[in-house]
Amino acid sequence: MKTAILTDSGCNLPKAYIEKQKNLFVIPLIINIGDESFRDQLEITSQEIYKDLDEKNIKTSLPKTGDLHDIFEKVKKEGYEALLVINISSGLSGTFNAFRIEIEQEKDLAITHYDTKTLGAQQGYIVREAVDLVNKGVETKKIIEALDELRYKDSKAYYTIATLKYLRRGGRIGKVEGTIGDLLHIKPVITVNDEGVYVTASKALGIKRSLLNMKNILIEDFGSDLIDLTVHYASDKEKAQELGEILKRSLSVRNLELSELTPVLGIHTGPEMFAYVARRVKKSS
Repeated sequence: MKTAILTDSGCNLPKAYIEKQKNLFVIPLIINIGDESFRDQLEITSQEIYKDLDEKNIKTSLPKTGDLHDIFEKVKKEGYEALLVINISSGLSGTFNAFRIEIEQEKDLAITHYDTKTLGAQQGYIVREAVDLVNKGVETKKIIEALDELRYKDSKAYYTIATLKYLRRGGRIGKVEGTIGDLLHIKPVITVNDEGVYVTASKALGIKRSLLNMKNILIEDFGSDLIDLTVHYASDKEKAQELGEILKRSLSVRNLELSELTPVLGIHTGPEMFAYVARRVKKSS
């Protein structure tokens, strides 16, 4: 059965990668600024977001229903009979539910819907795995088992931010502690738990120590295992490159990718954030 993969822009995949995958479709999430709306990655940049983040009413929103309908029609027109839909965490966004409603009305495609319970590069690694397995002709049940193993066993994601105010403003604070953290300069290391919501992995005094904590946590998670590593950054690519080189000296890194955080996620972190996302490389990879 000819199968396509559909995801949302919360996966933060590189544009070059997306363009190379003929059977991968990405729906942009929506950013609202006042009365105007913009498609994530396509119609607005992160730097435009950060410039106005404290001055304007900027919010994220669900994909446009018309965009979803158009994608389903395009998938069918290109001869696909099945669709594997992979979404940003239902614990952090209403996107999964918006897709579910549209999926329930689609009768011509065999659709499997997967909740990654994460976002950003960790979601992106899951999408990449799905693309590889679909291209190898692996049956859907086995693909889902592999995605679960990758999500809950073989990948980790941690990030730190200068302030919690943007998470609070967007209602994405989850179970992250530290209501007075901004006053005391205590910076959390944040991860996404198995339920798909933000939790505090550790806390430190200042960003520098939070970054050190993140590195040490990755070392505990992966030891000498070979990994693929993504360093997300908001506005400081040079610092992200420096951090990546530091991590390469302490971890066994096969591929290092520096990835600017997509605008729809940057709204909730602000311009001062860094994330480390890693996946264990299996021997057959």
